[in-house]
Amino acid sequence: MEPGARTPEELETLFEDAFVTRDAPALQAMFADGGVLLAGSDEYEARGAAAIGRCATALWAHDGTYVAAPRRVVQARDTALVLGHQSINVLRRGAGGDWRYAIALLSIPDTIAKEEHR
Repeated sequence: MEPGARTPEELETLFEDAFVTRDAPALQAMFADGGVLLAGSDEYEARGAAAIGRCATALWAHDGTYVAAPRRVVQARDTALVLGHQSINVLRRGAGGDWRYAIALLSIPDTIAKEEHR
């Protein structure tokens, strides 16, 4: 992810691109140190870059995807809350000015969640 997202909205777009192209390294780079990715109810949870890459790979194996559709962005200095159609994300701006996910809470289609419980 070079040079990084300049706005929360840009990070959302880059995140969608990484999901569509199934680019785990790019996705991992979009998270702050110790960042958390949660998808579905409790099916997928990852903390830290390596676990986030594995989680994304598991989502992709079940055709999980992400569509950037920020409906509202609320920013307070170096923290942003991004409310989407099927997501709630907390972003932080780093010392270099680029935005990264601290917490990404994604909803996934019910069919994936149902498959996991069989």
